Amino acid sequence: MKISSASSPSVSIAPQAGGAAAAPAAAPVAAPAGNDALESAVLQPAQKALGALPNFDAARVAELRDALAKGELPFDAGRLAGLIQRFHGSKA
Repeated sequence: MKISSASSPSVSIAPQAGGAAAAPAAAPVAAPAGNDALESAVLQPAQKALGALPNFDAARVAELRDALAKGELPFDAGRLAGLIQRFHGSKA
């Protein structure tokens, strides 16, 4: 999936009520020596598949999300459920 727009929704995370103070960030774990070749071989098919995906337009997704929230875009939950069942091979 390629992102064609630099804009992305901002996400804020509020501390949980009654929670302790923020924990210090964990240090990254170093990979064992000689793991680069294995990691590369494992990731190459995923990277190739990702490169084959169409571009992702974050601005258009935000526009559709807003229209859906405002009720300007019809949404049929039953139809969506049927499409999901059909996609996954259910005989419902």
